Amino acid sequence: MKIKFKKIIDNFLLINLFLVIIFAIYFLFSVLMQINGNFIFLGYFQNLWNPLIVPLITILIAGALISGVSSWLQNKLHPPEEDI
Repeated sequence: MKIKFKKIIDNFLLINLFLVIIFAIYFLFSVLMQINGNFIFLGYFQNLWNPLIVPLITILIAGALISGVSSWLQNKLHPPEEDI
């Protein structure tokens, strides 16, 4: 059960990462289009910023922090045996 739950969370965070990357590429595209005089893409990005993109970034950062802390705690509580 624990392994299946961890796999679901890992898949969710992976999908989240790809969504953040896709929106970052879309943002760069929007900026380039605004430089060329087409403002609709950046306006659409701004409409998506608060309801969609900020939560995606927040989940990504929180997932990374939780993963790091849990890994650190796991190594602290059950240190690996050293090979000589």
